[in-house]
Amino acid sequence: MAMTTEIQNDINEARDWQGKEVCCDSCPHRELLSKSQCRLRLACIEDRYARRIDRFFEWNPGLADAYLDHPYFEVRAVAAKYADVVQLPQLLNDPDETVRWSAALRLPQQYLLRLIHDSHREVRIRVASRLDLEDLILIMKDPDYYVRQLVARRMPAHLLRLMIRDQEPEVRRIVASRLDPGLLAPLTRDPDPAVRLQAVERLPPSQIIAFDCDPDWRVRHEVARRMRLDMVGAMCHDSDPMVREMARSRLDAPKAGAATTDIRRKEVER
Repeated sequence: MAMTTEIQNDINEARDWQGKEVCCDSCPHRELLSKSQCRLRLACIEDRYARRIDRFFEWNPGLADAYLDHPYFEVRAVAAKYADVVQLPQLLNDPDETVRWSAALRLPQQYLLRLIHDSHREVRIRVASRLDLEDLILIMKDPDYYVRQLVARRMPAHLLRLMIRDQEPEVRRIVASRLDPGLLAPLTRDPDPAVRLQAVERLPPSQIIAFDCDPDWRVRHEVARRMRLDMVGAMCHDSDPMVREMARSRLDAPKAGAATTDIRRKEVER
């Protein structure tokens, strides 16, 4: 309860980024108060809370350009959302990553290329989400696995083969889900079972018989589920009960269907 009260009191306070109480009388924009274009604890450029700063610029977007060099990083980051785009390149060298990725969200593609080796992953994540598809190849070996996941999701299909050997299984799984089926062979032999399963799921039934002895039961279950019916019998003796059940259910399905057809035929004959 004490913690909650402390948080509530903190939120209800109007303090600037240095912890000082906000005073409207000393604000350079105090004339906006009478025009209902700002409001203490709601929309205030002097407040330390980003949401209140954002609301201030939402109400007064024309003032954003003047705050791109403010000493408080939250002010610079929020101002970047509203400032004239031609003013944003200066923020690419900002010392705070929040400001850099805020600028990256609005800058044209040629500026994004300057951030592909940014020191902070959050900046590179946003670059990966916006970069032109053909330029994604430039960051497919990023040191951060999540950046590479985004690349694998967006990379043009004809370039995905370049990521087959990625060190992160989740990245390879995404590659397996999008790669041309004719290029999946290396991923069907992947050391990670989830990657192998993703690859085998995309193979045609005529090719999956080769994986009926895979060490992972999930892969074998997929094989039993989709392999040719005349070859599924051997999997009724698999070491895993789930695989055996799938194989037997497939063998029993035609018999059940035939029995139902026979019953209906007899009913018609009556």
